[in-house]
Amino acid sequence: MKDLLSNPYLSLLTRAFLGSFFIVISIDKIADPLAFAQSVGNYKLLPLPAVLVIATVLPWLELLAGLAILFGVVQRGGSLLLCLMLGVFTLAVVLALFRGLDISCGCFTQDPSAGKIGWMKVAENGSLFLLSLFLLFSKPGKFTLESFIRETADTR
Repeated sequence: MKDLLSNPYLSLLTRAFLGSFFIVISIDKIADPLAFAQSVGNYKLLPLPAVLVIATVLPWLELLAGLAILFGVVQRGGSLLLCLMLGVFTLAVVLALFRGLDISCGCFTQDPSAGKIGWMKVAENGSLFLLSLFLLFSKPGKFTLESFIRETADTR
């Protein structure tokens, strides 16, 4: 297991996928926060003021975490943020499923007919959570902006 956590190529591949994924899914939400607020409100977990705050802030957190992971800047912080967000997302989906809600997850698009929640969404979130967890505990590799800056500073 230790070899996996210190493999710079596996870390790079995981960072590229996960960082790009969260950057891409944040764009539609940032572009249309009111539609995203509707998606968040469909879960019927929070009052309207909280829904509006979450719909405004959450996509930017996804974007920042995605950028941090993609470029290897504060990788552990970005990974921890993604783990926390994915845990909350998954819990919201599970609660909605148990309550029988037939709603769109609001993950990729704000089209209410797209991406209905289901147990596959829980599995998808679980997979993304495991990738985030891997990055949280993996050693930041040589292919990160942090290591580049550190190496540049050491040569001075």
